[in-house]
Amino acid sequence: MSSRDPSPLPLRVLMICTGNICRSPTAEGVFRAAVEAAGLGARFVIDSAGTHGYHVGEPPDPRSQRHAARRGIDLSAQRARQVADGDFAGFNLLIAMDRENLAELERRCPPEHRHKLVLFMAYAPQAHSRVVPDPYYGAADGFEEVLDLVELASAGLLAHLRAQIGGAG
Repeated sequence: MSSRDPSPLPLRVLMICTGNICRSPTAEGVFRAAVEAAGLGARFVIDSAGTHGYHVGEPPDPRSQRHAARRGIDLSAQRARQVADGDFAGFNLLIAMDRENLAELERRCPPEHRHKLVLFMAYAPQAHSRVVPDPYYGAADGFEEVLDLVELASAGLLAHLRAQIGGAG
């Protein structure tokens, strides 16, 4: 979001990856924990979805759950869903994990809501990566890298949004 969003609270944030079982549920869980730790839980609705419906109804990948749990983040209650047409109007911010996800969202998004689309790593300019890479076909360290990147971007996103909503809860 490049300018102050006049939308009423709570702010609605949707984290988006391809299948909604690795990156976006991790981002949802990490950002929710950051918001709660800041005492702002009542000021946000945080959800996640996939650009594709490959895993609708499934819980996050067990590896994502395991690595997140080691950092105190519980993803077990989440279930995968696909981005719905109504999400573009219903959320203040739709956050893509990589450029392919962003391109798919741009393709589907009505023009009046395109300003809500952003890459997650835009909130972590100090990070070594401009995207959150998909760990699905890789080794365990990929899930750790996702968590590292998501934690950085979550801190940046929270700072950005706190400035817009006036700080404390």
